Amino acid sequence: MKQFLITPSAGKRLIARTLANHPAIVKALNNGTVVIVAGTTNGYLAEEILKTHKIANDFSRKHFFRGITMPPTKTVTDEGRLSDESKFPGDVVITKCVWQKGKTIADVVDSLKEGDVILKGANALDLTHRQAAILIGHPKAGTIGLALPAVVGRRVRLIIPVGLEKRVNGDLNSLSQKLNAPGAGGYRLLPVQGEVFTELEALKVLTGAEVELIAGGGVCGAEGACWIAVNGEEEQEEFAEQIIASVADEPPFSQDFL
Repeated sequence: MKQFLITPSAGKRLIARTLANHPAIVKALNNGTVVIVAGTTNGYLAEEILKTHKIANDFSRKHFFRGITMPPTKTVTDEGRLSDESKFPGDVVITKCVWQKGKTIADVVDSLKEGDVILKGANALDLTHRQAAILIGHPKAGTIGLALPAVVGRRVRLIIPVGLEKRVNGDLNSLSQKLNAPGAGGYRLLPVQGEVFTELEALKVLTGAEVELIAGGGVCGAEGACWIAVNGEEEQEEFAEQIIASVADEPPFSQDFL
């Protein structure tokens, strides 16, 4: 067994590089539509998909989000949105390997069909039940509110890239009942059904080894980091070491992206 520390930013890059070659995504890129809903984790994913499949090399993660969580600051509104959203570039919508620049999920959701893929990040992760949930600040449930009719009504595939730092204790359905109750304040919470994809799934897919979360936390840039144990054949563990070394220097999200 080998143990590794993965920071949140390294985890985002690891998830993105792995998902760029996900069979369902590759198929949809070639034959249908992939919608990468704007978000900080999905910014890495958009970079990797556009680069890996030689679709475009001019994507920027700058402003590629709607809601965002930051320390107490006047930079964002009570709903977690920037006070100035004029530079928001749109989601990344790719149809048959062509990036439809400036489009959002709202522009294409009604045309999505079975075989297409929506990638949407999350804010809460229940590892035990492999379920994720999304904080809601929008009165019509935001982008997930747009996506669900396609996912449930037309079997469009929903993949949820989400880092382990977003894990929570407790049942997400029970938590959502409390947050969504009349009279409650703050964000609402929406549990969603989809393919949850964390750093654990990424390492399992890439190495074939057994992968477990064993501890978390740190300081001086390791806040939110996770200790992960990889248990497999010697070559699997060595490959995991190479993979994690390749993303270990990923810098954290900074105000340059706002």
